[in-house]
Amino acid sequence: MKIIQSFNHSITQPLNLLLAVLLFTCCASIPLYRSGDKSTTTNTTSANTEFGLGSFYGKEFHGKKTASGEIFDMYALTAAHRTLPFGTLVRVTNLKNNKSIIVRINDRGPWIPGRIIDLSYQAAKEIDLLSVGKVKLEIVK
Repeated sequence: MKIIQSFNHSITQPLNLLLAVLLFTCCASIPLYRSGDKSTTTNTTSANTEFGLGSFYGKEFHGKKTASGEIFDMYALTAAHRTLPFGTLVRVTNLKNNKSIIVRINDRGPWIPGRIIDLSYQAAKEIDLLSVGKVKLEIVK
């Protein structure tokens, strides 16, 4: 009986250590979201800020359902992001001219590698980003 107890103790001690290590690594701080590749996206010290390429979408999706179930309005101040929750308010700044706009996430995308956000036509127009350009995203709410 003493041999079995000794054997059980020698097995459970390393298993407990392994479990503790796994638990610690799984609960370690991770970014809220990540998109784009390292050449176009730079992580910052704040989990609420992201830098990368932004673009816009408009006519081809106007009047169609978004991933949130809303009807896409190219004249509304909305945007698509791969992982941020629907309804999140994000300040998008065009780094070329420092113009910014607050948009609401209501769709998923962009699906082109390296891009971090797709703005509605109106949002892109207001910050002069009617092409692909470097942007800064900041979660507002």
